[in-house]
Amino acid sequence: MKPFLWTLVALATLFVIAVPVIYFAVAGQLPILESEYDLERLLRLSIESERRSAQLGLYEKSKESVAWPRPDFNRLPKNLVALYITERGCPTYFQTPREEGFIWVKRVMLGVVGVEPEDTDGWCERVFATSLARRIGARGRLQEAVAIHKLHRFLKKDGLVAYDLHSVRVTPGTIGVEAGARVLFDKPLAELTLSELAEFTLATPPHDSWQQLSTCTNPLLIRQNRDQVIDRLKMVGLVPVDLARNAKLQPVACLREPQ
Repeated sequence: MKPFLWTLVALATLFVIAVPVIYFAVAGQLPILESEYDLERLLRLSIESERRSAQLGLYEKSKESVAWPRPDFNRLPKNLVALYITERGCPTYFQTPREEGFIWVKRVMLGVVGVEPEDTDGWCERVFATSLARRIGARGRLQEAVAIHKLHRFLKKDGLVAYDLHSVRVTPGTIGVEAGARVLFDKPLAELTLSELAEFTLATPPHDSWQQLSTCTNPLLIRQNRDQVIDRLKMVGLVPVDLARNAKLQPVACLREPQ
């Protein structure tokens, strides 16, 4: 066999041996994450602890429960999900099959060195899984890659979005879109209109404008940004044109007269 072929064989053998060794070594640095139950347990511990800490410093104690219910995709308003995936650059997320097998493994491995493969919705699966990986304590690209791969094994596409939105930290002590809606609009998430949901989307990634919304800083800019979010949703066909038009006619929430 020619020398360069021996070199290729040696490198391939080294790769096959090294990757599993590194994977299990890194996995040992992470909390146990073998099922949805493990993810739910880790997030609940973190979220409920932060909520308790936040309430300890309040002069007037909040009536909100610190309990974090198990994420449920069906509790999320469809328009909120549509807004969120569109703003994350994934408007066709639920229209394409879940990325599997070698293509997914390749995506995760290339992510370690900062390389993004061909533009498919597998990228979006990695985006949502990365948020969750960081929330359970994964640090650095290697730990994130292992945690992302583990999460992807037991969470389907809707599960990734559900856990992401129900555990997003919009402000210290206010975690999850249900809690955020109650604080920002003083009503349940399920009762928010499209206009309010678009405004609320500005408080979540990638915008993260909670402070501006909660203090009503520059309401003209808030309205402009909200309308752009609605327009993008309309452009990708995830909301009827007439509903989008009516939503843009509404004033921003902080300028409305109290009910």
